[in-house]
Amino acid sequence: MKCPYCGYQESKVVDSRRSDDAESIRRRRECLQCQKRFTTYETVESLPIVVIKRNGTRQAFDRNKILNGMLRACEKRPVPLAALESAADEIEQSIQNTLDREVSTERIGDLVMDRLKPLDEVAYVRFASVYRQFKDIDSFMQELNKILQER
Repeated sequence: MKCPYCGYQESKVVDSRRSDDAESIRRRRECLQCQKRFTTYETVESLPIVVIKRNGTRQAFDRNKILNGMLRACEKRPVPLAALESAADEIEQSIQNTLDREVSTERIGDLVMDRLKPLDEVAYVRFASVYRQFKDIDSFMQELNKILQER
């Protein structure tokens, strides 16, 4: 680690601890040449994820879009915000774990529906109706019948 004061390349770690947000490690270092101390933060590198939309365009992955979609589906439903945030975290982690840097909106939609179904069936149906773009009442009824059969 390069010293910010003298530019020397070597330093030693004096103290390490988890940061307040638990997302990084805070390290106090001491330069081996000028003996001045400085702080560095070590975080896990996360590679950017690109979402491939239905029309073929690409955009950066945004966890907030997933959370907002679930919030809309759960409007006026007894689903705690913490459960939705946890589901959004699980979805993001699942996508990160695949090691694919590109993911389709269809895959994201399936992951959201998998997490919504156990939380609230009405929210699941609301989300599915937008996500699957039901063309008529028959396709909507088929989805409802699938839910009823799984009970």
